Amino acid sequence: MKRVLYPGSFDPFTNGHMDLVERAAQLFDQVIVAVAINLEKHPMFDLVEREKIIEECCRHLHNVQVVSFQGLLVDAMVRLNAQAVLRGLRAFSDFEYELQMALMNRSLRAECETIFMMPTANNSFVSSRMVKEVACLGGDFAQYVPAPVVKAVRRKLAENNRGHES
Repeated sequence: MKRVLYPGSFDPFTNGHMDLVERAAQLFDQVIVAVAINLEKHPMFDLVEREKIIEECCRHLHNVQVVSFQGLLVDAMVRLNAQAVLRGLRAFSDFEYELQMALMNRSLRAECETIFMMPTANNSFVSSRMVKEVACLGGDFAQYVPAPVVKAVRRKLAENNRGHES
């Protein structure tokens, strides 16, 4: 069984992420969406919330599994028996960072293959950071994320607004 590991913080999960998962699900026996704990980021959603949202988004894909992980990606690959890592490249600026990560992972574990996929044109500029910014500033973000994410972001923003009113 060929498994690909798609790691990311996915905060929030975007149409670009969904596009890559759907396309990878056609190429691999199993796609493992691995929600990472990134200590450098301040997430809108906690780890469990992100996992549940992604599971809801991917419910129609029977060969997709959602897990979380902490630590080295190469260790998660071994633990989950994945043969490759999937990474998306939106722009040339992504490539330098992603290439360094791929080379570091291969240095840590020689069998670590990284597969890069380009987004579809309508997702090429979408990032979680930009979606959060548009949403927090009251803009229409719904066209950039799957429906379960729209609900979750609106709920989270409402909770945050109630917390600031107290």
